[in-house]
Order: sequence, then structure tokens, then C-alpha cells
Amino acid sequence: MAEKEFKRVFIFLDTDKHASPFDILTTVDIFPEAEILKYEEVTVEEAEQIIHDAMFPRGPEGAKHTKVFINGRDFDRANEILQRIQKSLFPPFELSIIIDPRGAYTTASAAVAKTLELLLKNDLGGFEGKAVTVLAGTGPVGQTAAWLYGSEGADVTITSRSLQRAVSLSARMNKELGSERVSGAEAQSPHEVGRAIAGADIVLSAGAAGTMLLPVAALKEFGKKCSVVVDINAIPPLGVETLASDADGVKILPRVFGIGALAVGKLKNKVETELIRQAADAPKGTFDYKKAYETAKRIVIEKLAAKKPAKPEPAKQWLPG
Repeated sequence: MAEKEFKRVFIFLDTDKHASPFDILTTVDIFPEAEILKYEEVTVEEAEQIIHDAMFPRGPEGAKHTKVFINGRDFDRANEILQRIQKSLFPPFELSIIIDPRGAYTTASAAVAKTLELLLKNDLGGFEGKAVTVLAGTGPVGQTAAWLYGSEGADVTITSRSLQRAVSLSARMNKELGSERVSGAEAQSPHEVGRAIAGADIVLSAGAAGTMLLPVAALKEFGKKCSVVVDINAIPPLGVETLASDADGVKILPRVFGIGALAVGKLKNKVETELIRQAADAPKGTFDYKKAYETAKRIVIEKLAAKKPAKPEPAKQWLPG
């Protein structure tokens, strides 16, 4: 008897009223033959029941072809859903799970990897010992990026309109990282933003769309040490004044290089595509911000290696006889 062929199925679990078409369309473009199932306004309990119902009907082999994509703006609930699903899986019924709450994980991974690319391209070294300020660092993209910068050896300051929220989140991150690399700061006024970036080598503006967080005057006055500025906001007014959304390593001040939101977004889309492919090929596993950053970092390192000029061969010496 011929071995049964199973159709690839992606189950989208979204915390929002309407599931994002972005990730669904991305998946369909990669795997046009795949079946897409979507569930919206999903609670933690409902997600567990949906996954229980998805684990068994096609048997262990069919489970290898069933993929889960957790999404939604409710960052905390998305992660609670992930934890509940992980606990409910057991051999041989294990599924591949992608989690990227409204693109936060792939966007943050791309922003950090683009920072690294620019540092290495300009011979500014890696992240070890660098000071990084993440403006609006308590949001989904900001806190993910802060964790990644910290995991790479940078000292990170995360800002928020609430000092208590910034300090609480930084304490949690330090516990996860096993270090004291992350600190919190309040930043509501331009002057407070300026104080938060004073001494920073890198600044990431991770605010909401259409919100300008870093005036160029504050960058000039306080960012004396700054060499890289990154923005994830592509909707005017942009997050960093004078930094164009399509900027990719351009100088915005004499010693400051900038990366705009569209440059970050271009890498983000590549990372998400690869993450979906990795999950599709794997019989099980979780594809989260760590996998996303691992992928983003590999892409930029390979890009830099491809552009590096080959060393000329040593001239052959002429020997008599």
C-alpha cells in the first residue's frame, strides 16, 4: 500500500477580532497549495482545545504536516497561548509552532540584525560593551529588541512614559538574561528623551506608527557618542526626525548612520519567509524571536561576506632555472 500523502495545513490563532492578512498572504505565497485555517479572538483555553482537535485526526505523520501560527496585538496573551500549547503537546503528536505577535518578533530581529550589519560594515565592532537606548522599549518590538541587544552583550536602557513600567520590565529581562545589563528610564518630554540617549552608541526608536520620538535637536545635543540610529516607524511623522524611511546606512549627522523603517521591513519580510519555511520543513519545534534573530543575523553576515573583496593571491616569485 502506498504511503499516504498529507496536505500541509497552517492553523492561525489570532488574539484580535480580525486575523492579520499580512502573515496569511505571506504563507499562501510561499505554499499556495497549503490549507489555511484561521481562528480569531482566541483565548488561551480555546487555543488549547483547537490544538487538541488538530493533533489527532491525521495521526502522528499528519501532525508533522500541521503547523500553528500564533498572532495578535495582545502580546502577553499570544505568549500565554504559546506556553499552553507547548504544555499540551506530547510525542508523537507534536506540531511546529510559529509565534510572531503582529510582526513584533521578526521586526525586532531585523532591527537588531540591521544594527549589527551597519556596525560591522563601518568597522565599529559588535554589540559587546556597546550602550543601547530603546525608545518606547516596553512595547512588543521594543522589549524584544532590548532582550536581543542584551543577549549580545550590550548595555540597554529601555524607555517608557511610565518609569515604573520601564523599571519593572528591565528587572524581568535581567532575570531572564542572568545579568544586570538592562535598565529603565522615563521619557516623555524631548529633554527626557535626550537624557535617555546620552552616552548611547545605538538608539532604536520602537514607537507606534505615526509617532515621532527622537527630535534631531535632541540627537545633536545629547547623542554625542551615538553612531547608529534605527527607526521602525514608516508612517509620518517618522520616529526619528530627518531619518528617511528608506535610509539604509546613510549619514544623518556627521558621525551618525541611520537605518529607516523600510530597510528594516525589507529584512523583516525575508526573516518571516524563512521562518515559515523552517517551520514547514520541521516536524516539530517552536519558531520564535530567538529563531527569528538567528535567521536575521545569518542573512546579514552572509550578505557582508558576499560583498567582502577577495584577498589577492600572492605574486609568484620568479626562480631561475
